[in-house]
Amino acid sequence: MNKSILALLLAAVVAACGGGAGSVRVVIPPGTTFRAAADSLARAKVVGSARLFRVYASVSGHDRRIRPGTYLMSRGMSWGAVLDALTRGTGMIHTVTIPEGYAISDIAPLLARTLGVEEDSVLAAVRDSVLRERLDVPTPTLEGYLFPDTYSFSDGTSARSAVQTMVRRFEQVWDPAWKERLQAMAMTRHDIVTLASIVEKEAKLSEERPVIAAVYLNRLRTGMRLQADPTVQYARGAHAARLYYKDLRVDSPYNTYEHAGLPPGPIASPGRASIVASLFPASVAYRYFVAHPDGHHEFNVDYRSHERAVALLRRERDAAQR
Repeated sequence: MNKSILALLLAAVVAACGGGAGSVRVVIPPGTTFRAAADSLARAKVVGSARLFRVYASVSGHDRRIRPGTYLMSRGMSWGAVLDALTRGTGMIHTVTIPEGYAISDIAPLLARTLGVEEDSVLAAVRDSVLRERLDVPTPTLEGYLFPDTYSFSDGTSARSAVQTMVRRFEQVWDPAWKERLQAMAMTRHDIVTLASIVEKEAKLSEERPVIAAVYLNRLRTGMRLQADPTVQYARGAHAARLYYKDLRVDSPYNTYEHAGLPPGPIASPGRASIVASLFPASVAYRYFVAHPDGHHEFNVDYRSHERAVALLRRERDAAQR
């Protein structure tokens, strides 16, 4: 090894720390050259010099095979550890976003693809009896309790571990102070999460969440059936752009057109806003609502006014289709 290379290697040893503290995410897209990867590492302050790091990698024989992905790296880790991460994939993380309103049927394939596991392993994990007992969930799965959020999982994370993380996130979001509110409403947490899941599926505008929650609570108090279309969609097992009268007769305890009260459990994972709206609904007397094409709802107290609103919307829809 000539002196110039040796000098560079010594400089690399001195510069082995990136000069910062803490951890940082570094994204290496597919097809990235080692030069571009080194530049990204330098910008993230994982390495002190992109040029010296490239020389170090070249002399080490590791500048030709790096694995693309998102890495969680520590500023100040040795260059040997950085190279090991890039070539072996150690420290690689997989990020997934679970949108509000996703059901297990949506979450399972998404999580399986992210983790690189079989979908059946996710479906088994959401039936974990220990977690269900801890949350006091009476239904066969953790539907509604896999909190919608963005998660980063390290390479090799199992489905069971990922589900546990999502449940812990739900527990973090749930405020213990809400227990008094549950008592005042004479409802359980499971009741509220169930109601919130329906609100989540119905609401297109954030400001309408408390009003929609109030409508359903008003129906419950007066003995009306909820007649919530999202529960029928859930009972059918497949989404339909439009429900027909025959769909409203589907045989399922989740069909709130056929069964009074709340369904047995949540129909999706509600976000915090829908949970709060269900706990603290608007103070309104509405018992009916109908959705407009732009997503907002028209609310009414009595059925006759509701019928007029529905009829007007149908006439407008039919006119637009001519």
